[in-house]
Amino acid sequence: MIPLYHDFAGESVLVFGGGSVGARKASRFADEARVVVVSPGFDERLVERARDGGGASGAGVELVRAAPDADAVCGWVARVDPALVVAATDVAAVNAAAEAAALDAGLLVNRTDVSAADRSGTRDARSVVVPATVEDEPVRVALSTGGASPALAKALRERVEAEIDGAGAMAELSGELRAELREREIAPEARREAIRRVVRSEGVWKGLQKGRSNGRQEAYSVIEEVLKE
Repeated sequence: MIPLYHDFAGESVLVFGGGSVGARKASRFADEARVVVVSPGFDERLVERARDGGGASGAGVELVRAAPDADAVCGWVARVDPALVVAATDVAAVNAAAEAAALDAGLLVNRTDVSAADRSGTRDARSVVVPATVEDEPVRVALSTGGASPALAKALRERVEAEIDGAGAMAELSGELRAELREREIAPEARREAIRRVVRSEGVWKGLQKGRSNGRQEAYSVIEEVLKE
């Protein structure tokens, strides 16, 4: 499988199942998409998230208390018209029906009760895995073990969180510096080398921890050294 990013802004995500798995999946999409969760009961985290209200462009969580059987799933897919269907119930037949309905409608689907490892080589192209992620905006790192070891994915996420602390500030700074060097008409090769050294400079990383202006000053020193060469 090849990891891809998908923009869900302005889209809907339909989640079947309001337990702990459904709550986790819904929370992943609720900042960007309208998430509709259909379930006879709801994890407290989902109730709190729905109570908090939506975000920009209608994003947020809507709870629908219902217990659809396999025959009713298609109707829900048609009514919500989602970009993604998440099958996260504890009933295999309902999950299978949700997956089939999504694929028949040409939609993306994430089925949580069958691992990627179990379905390797047999998965439809629209059947997706939702990886663990670590974020320091605008930097985002996705982690997946192919469903083989969720515990390992969690452990790796914790390690990566520590490693990328401050990466968001570095991404913004280096992006601004690239634009500045382009405006100064610095040759592309020198520009690339300057930014490469900035993002690898311990001094710049430490400077950013003290504040944006400190990091920028350290970066200017690195860049001038490159340009003198």
